[in-house]
Amino acid sequence: MSPRLRWALVAVILLVAGAVAVWPPGEDAPASRPAVPTPDLDAARAKAALEPCADAGGGPAELASIQTTCLGTGRPVDAAAALGGGPVLVNVWATWCVPCREELPVLAEYAASEGAVPVVALTVQSPEADALDLLSAIDVRLPALYDDDGRVAKALKVPDALPASYVISAGGVARFVTQPRLLRTVEEVRAAVARFGGE
Repeated sequence: MSPRLRWALVAVILLVAGAVAVWPPGEDAPASRPAVPTPDLDAARAKAALEPCADAGGGPAELASIQTTCLGTGRPVDAAAALGGGPVLVNVWATWCVPCREELPVLAEYAASEGAVPVVALTVQSPEADALDLLSAIDVRLPALYDDDGRVAKALKVPDALPASYVISAGGVARFVTQPRLLRTVEEVRAAVARFGGE
């Protein structure tokens, strides 16, 4: 063994011995991080006062067996059942999406109008508390699903640019509303529903 290699080996041994010597007695290596507690959203849910999520059954086949959360209650729901019983207009939105803030009140106004089909908001890519706060701030009380793991958006093939709307027919077929992408008036919403799924 060369002298250089011998000194390198001695240095490594001394380093390991020093680390063992300064390690506090009786303490194990640091444990894994504690789980982040889930925030209590009861007050935010009460303030938002969202309409309940439906459980109509049926719905798009691509959403079968996908569990999501009803934003208004925090309870798990079957996505297909919550969007079944069409026609239903589904609006995909996120808290960071500025045009979504413009469109959601229009959809709420449409939903309250005579002859409207049910409207469901599908919240994606957003913290649950922020979604509740935003809906409360803009006074939108639509039933809302919270897609925390992105499975519903993936099944619907939601594009990157939001908002995105779908009309789900009575037969459970989801049709992407392409024109216009941003629904600015109740008349535009009504026309899109008639064109893509029928009222």
